[in-house]
Amino acid sequence: MTSTDATTDATTDAPKDALAEYHRRRDFSRTAEPKGADDGAEARWPVFVVQIHEATAMHFDFRLEVGGVLKSWAVPKGPSTDPHDKRLAMPTEDHPLEYREFEGVIAAGEYGGGTVIVWDEGTYRNISTDRSGAEVDFGTALERGHASFWLDGRKLHGGYSLTRIRDTRGEREAWLLVKRADERASGAGTPDPHRARSARTGHTLRQVAAEAAGGGG
Repeated sequence: MTSTDATTDATTDAPKDALAEYHRRRDFSRTAEPKGADDGAEARWPVFVVQIHEATAMHFDFRLEVGGVLKSWAVPKGPSTDPHDKRLAMPTEDHPLEYREFEGVIAAGEYGGGTVIVWDEGTYRNISTDRSGAEVDFGTALERGHASFWLDGRKLHGGYSLTRIRDTRGEREAWLLVKRADERASGAGTPDPHRARSARTGHTLRQVAAEAAGGGG
């Protein structure tokens, strides 16, 4: 499969029930989170977003566009630029493509209540291969438990891999998100989420929360 084919596959319409769990968890009369209507059908590179979410536990949400939705993982320590860092990534429900633009405060008492900022955003391309070096469809690579991709974001760049380390038989599924040792690797690691700024507005979590409460910047 060519890179163009992989791009088209990654942006096809989402299955009708792909967002069922996402919708079940949310009361859209109380949260400004998007319901999901973007069909993602145009031919382009698939997108990714990294959001910082100050919920019950502070974490980063790492999301990749696959099959018309955002496949999502909660990464407690956040993605790192250092190949020596192996970041635990716990799968969460698929999110609609519009969620890549969501920044604000989810009301207290709602699922995931807390402040969200878009820390990084951009596009990615599939670099997953099999043992012979042949390209593997990205969705297939994820199903098999190991997918590699190249990020072109505002902050994150270069190769990364997601590897499943625990399946769903008797335990919650778990993955590792690791930076590949390439020319875009560095020892910078991951920023302090409290000090990190939005890639969209330049605001911190505290500033976004203050604005939502009517307190200005």
